[in-house]
Amino acid sequence: MKQKSPFMDNEIKKLLQDILISLQNIENYIGEDKIFIQYDANLQLQDAVERNLITIGEAMNVLLRKAPEINITNARRIVDARNRLTHGYDEIESTQVWNIIINHLPILNFEVNKLLNS
Repeated sequence: MKQKSPFMDNEIKKLLQDILISLQNIENYIGEDKIFIQYDANLQLQDAVERNLITIGEAMNVLLRKAPEINITNARRIVDARNRLTHGYDEIESTQVWNIIINHLPILNFEVNKLLNS
């Protein structure tokens, strides 16, 4: 029988599920090919991805307040990225967002799924 983490109450699960849904949305928007030129040329796609990154960052912010011991790589940096997207939107370049999509979201996806399944 799997032992549940002491911090894994319904509210924590909901936040993790919100993150997972946004991760899945981004994957669906980007597609399997993950072609930067297509992303860079499509402002609607950029808006949709950024909106989901903001959701991920906000859910992570609440998660860190409610369960600071949660083991998610770069959790604080995820919140910082949300803040930059929200408040420093005029300084964000599509290459920066693409870097997050390609290099960081797969790790987050793995960790969130692992937490939800533990």
